[in-house]
Amino acid sequence: MSADDIAALTLAEAAEKIANREISSLEATEAALDRIGRYGEKLHAIVHCDEEAALSGARKADEELASGNSWGPLHGVPLAHKDMYYRAGWTAACGSNILADFVPDVTSTAIQRLDAAGALDIARLNMVEFAFGPTGHNEVVGTPRNPWNTDYITGGSSSGSGASVAGRLVYGALGSDTGGSIRLPAQCCGLAGVKGTYGLVSRYGAMPLSYSLDHVGPLTRTVKDSALILQAIAGHDPNDATTSHRPVPNYLDGIADGVKGMRIGVPENHCYDPVEDEVRNALEASLEVYRELGAEIVPLHAQSIEQANRFANVVMATEAAAYHSKWIRERPGDYGAQTLSRMLPGFYYSGTRYIEGLNLRSQVLADFCGSVFDKVDMLHAPVIPIEIPRIDETDVGAQPGYMKSIASITHNTRAINFLGLPTVSVPCGFTANGLPTGFQLIGRPFDEKTLLRAGHAYERETLWCDRAPEL
Repeated sequence: MSADDIAALTLAEAAEKIANREISSLEATEAALDRIGRYGEKLHAIVHCDEEAALSGARKADEELASGNSWGPLHGVPLAHKDMYYRAGWTAACGSNILADFVPDVTSTAIQRLDAAGALDIARLNMVEFAFGPTGHNEVVGTPRNPWNTDYITGGSSSGSGASVAGRLVYGALGSDTGGSIRLPAQCCGLAGVKGTYGLVSRYGAMPLSYSLDHVGPLTRTVKDSALILQAIAGHDPNDATTSHRPVPNYLDGIADGVKGMRIGVPENHCYDPVEDEVRNALEASLEVYRELGAEIVPLHAQSIEQANRFANVVMATEAAAYHSKWIRERPGDYGAQTLSRMLPGFYYSGTRYIEGLNLRSQVLADFCGSVFDKVDMLHAPVIPIEIPRIDETDVGAQPGYMKSIASITHNTRAINFLGLPTVSVPCGFTANGLPTGFQLIGRPFDEKTLLRAGHAYERETLWCDRAPEL
């Protein structure tokens, strides 16, 4: 196989071929490094890559496998992660000037668990400054570029993760999702992404943005690939008191069982309000696929979703402002204008409004779940309701309608963070501008397994995930 053929494998395929010694970890890593060398600068996706360390790790993986010692299900597979995941001794700048020289002395739990599953950690990926922005802009260290068309946004804040995985630089990457930052780049870049239930995956050793809303999860080329990474990183962590003690199911067990008999809800309120025609057509076509696969499509009213959306804004901005208050007072000029413009409103929300949001969270969740999951197994909704916009159309410095664009892009994602529900993002086609579009499946708490099964059924039937950008 050529280097590009190896790089074009899915994560699951690469893991299987390495395990069966059809390809070596060294070959897979060399293929990734080759594409990083050719396209990393064009996509502006890589902030740190130690090639010698990556190659050394791959050689070690091959030696271990030759000796009959497998490290785990991801043995020798090269991955890279958003530059907010700490590894002791590695710089973690978080897309900022403020932390440009920050070297943590701890390693995040998610990274430790991927290590334990055998994956190689070969690079850190560009991101929105401090993970606070849904478009991918970063005027401090540079904005990542969408592999489908470099004039268009990658989605944020896991912008480098989306660009790198879609560009076939690596097989998968960790992102983070506080108001949509896994699902947005997944849609913009034509990928699968998973935001699990709040508390499913430890956030220890990952830069916080909003403690009440932050989620850790994967961006990959297929839903099955995301299931593999989620399997490795999910579960209780004593270093993160918010993590659940629930046993983690086998997400791959039954993933190919299809959706016959499942009930899929379609919200009649909120989610489709701003949807553009081309996006709507792709969404309706995806629902027709589910009908043909034997699922029942059920229109319904999703109670309290608008309220969840409003509270998400208050909680995110307030908690982000609290975390950044010292730096904003002492070093405001070190922030990019895009980040600062989103951070400052958090200083003006009242404490009573913030506490009201936290206190009402369980009731809003109960109202939403009762109105949806008493009737269906999952909710099908748009991710981004508009065609993917260009970078210049969403720049705070050049576009007076910037905040309207932001509100539209995150219209269908913020509320789900406030509710803490699991979500799987799945690509479902392309609009006239040549950029991907997609949908999200929203499920009951800790029912990721059902969502992964439904997402896998759709992608297996339609094969949108086989499409790759030409760089």
